[in-house]
This record gives sequence, structure tokens and C-alpha cells, in this order.
Amino acid sequence: MPEIQTIVVPAEAAGQRLDAFLASQLDGVSRSRVQLLLDQGGVRVDEDVPKASLKLRGGERIEISGEPRPVPLKATPEDIPLSVVYEDTNLAVIDKPAGMMVHAGSGANDDERNKGTLVNALLHRFQKLSATGGDLRPGIVHRLDKETSGLIVVAKNDRTHAALAKKFSAREMKKTYIALVQGAVERERGTINAAIARDPARRTRMTTRIAADAEDGQARSAVSHYTVLRRIATRFGKFTLVEVRIETGRTHQIRVHMASIGHPVVGDTLYSASGHLTDQVASNVVTSRAARRNRPAERLKLERNFLHAAELEFAHPITGKPVHLKAPLPPELTDFLASLEAAQGSSPDTNRDRVD
Repeated sequence: MPEIQTIVVPAEAAGQRLDAFLASQLDGVSRSRVQLLLDQGGVRVDEDVPKASLKLRGGERIEISGEPRPVPLKATPEDIPLSVVYEDTNLAVIDKPAGMMVHAGSGANDDERNKGTLVNALLHRFQKLSATGGDLRPGIVHRLDKETSGLIVVAKNDRTHAALAKKFSAREMKKTYIALVQGAVERERGTINAAIARDPARRTRMTTRIAADAEDGQARSAVSHYTVLRRIATRFGKFTLVEVRIETGRTHQIRVHMASIGHPVVGDTLYSASGHLTDQVASNVVTSRAARRNRPAERLKLERNFLHAAELEFAHPITGKPVHLKAPLPPELTDFLASLEAAQGSSPDTNRDRVD
């Protein structure tokens, strides 16, 4: 039988919501965790099963039979295929697919949320990894966003982990990405030097529009250098394929920086990219209502962000020998690029014909 914790609601708590009251009373327990306890029937108020929104009167007897603090998760091995680009006794470099999280979040509280990550696959493949990152992040020195593909280096032992972390901190790891962004980038090359902080209005986003003394610590310096590789004008709009080299490795850095200059990464709806691309030429042609129903404008959609960690260059942390690795664009990105290129020559800027 689980141990039952009892709380008698004081008179001064009258009017408070039950979930807010419990979050204030249970040390180190979040309101979302309280909600989970309530959903699982682990809370009773005067022997009744309550809702989170219950307004307290004072004097109620609350019994908590669930565990308010979830048992810390530990990553477990899973037989998930990995593309290993480089490996030796100290480290490995993986070409991570889009859609795979690097590791479970610290807020994960059940086994389902701790499956299918890169860490799970690494533990199955290599068994032993550095312990510096803890039980949920063994071997992880840096990260890639879930919908970003490409090269990520992992450490097999603590000595290598510490040496790699030092290189990242000293900006000695050369990281180059390929991104397709919306619109025609004006300059052939440029540098974006803009500090990044958590967006206080939308906590899942980062932003460059914030003072250096913002909450969650100061906004952190971030520098990205871009070079235009290709310009593509199509009936779906204009796009620019760019190579981006980052000096720093802030959360969402390239995505935030490119969006900040008006060119979000294709597919990145979090930073205002279009959810799908519509044939703008067909949309601009005025036809009858019946014709529009019978011939809807063609659409293209990318189910991930067009952002790929294509190159990684560094001096080996143990041997000092140069390591220079490349990962080609995955098929879903080359196919999407081919679809756009097949639609070239029909830019909406040059097609303004009207049909009555």
C-alpha cells in the first residue's frame, strides 16, 4: 500500500483552486505533476475524488496516495538503427535523422516519453558512454533539435566528454549547416550577431527581441555566418539555400537568427514559416468560382524543418588529429528541393496575368 500523506486546508487558503494549493504545499512538485496525480485518482478531498478546479473552503482533509515526486528516469537501451559516420575508442559521430529527440526531457515522468531517443539507440549500440550528462543524457555533449538532421558527436568516456565540452565552450568546433529559407536573402553573405533568450510570451520559443537582463538569466550571445548557395524562384515563391556556420550553439540558434532577418527556415512553423507552400501563380489568376473548385492550387509541404548539420570539423580531443566529417542531405530534403527546382521559372513576381 502506498503511504498516504494528509493535509488539512487552513482557513486562509479558502478560495484557492485545489491544484494551485497542492503545488504550493508539496515541495518541489509542479502544478502539472499535481494535475497528473489528480488524473490518476491519487488525491481525495473529504473522501471524494475532486477536480483540479475545485475551490477550497478551508478545513477540508486532503489525502494524497500517489507519489508526488516521480522516480527519476534512467535511459535504457533500444535497438534503433543508427548511421555512424565516425567511431573510435573515445567518441562517435552520428548522422541523426529528423524526428528523433536527442534525449528525454528532465520533465519526463513515464517510460513512454523515454523511448525512441538518440540516447536509447546509443546505449544499445555502444553500451558504455560518458556519465557526465547523468542518467538521461549519457554521452551527450551537444544537441540538435528534434526536427533537425545531421552530425552530432557523442563521448564514450568522461575524459573525452570534458575535452569536447571545453572545445565547444572555446568555439573550437566548426559546425556548418545547410538550410533552405523562405524569401530571397538580400546579401550573398552576412553575419547575424544577436543575443538569444527565452521568449517570455511563448516559452517554447527563443527570441532576439529581448533585453540583456531578461528573466531566465541574461540573453546569451550568439553569432551565425551565412553564405548563399542557391537562389530558387518558383511558382511557390522565392527561396534561398544557405550554408550557415555557427560560432555559438544556442537553443534554436539558426532558426531564430534566420527568422529575425525575415527569412524563416522552410517548414519551421514555430518561427512563422508557412505550414505549406501554395502555387501562388495559380492562386493569383482570377477564374470562376467553379474553376477554382475543380482546379485547386497545388501545394507542397515539408513535414520537418529544412535544416541539416552537414559538416563537423575539430581536432580530436585525445589524439589532436584533425577530424573533418560530412553528411549529405537526407532524401526527404533532396526530394523537396527537387520539387521546388522543377517549379522554377514561374515566380509569382513575373506572372500577373488575369483571366476574367
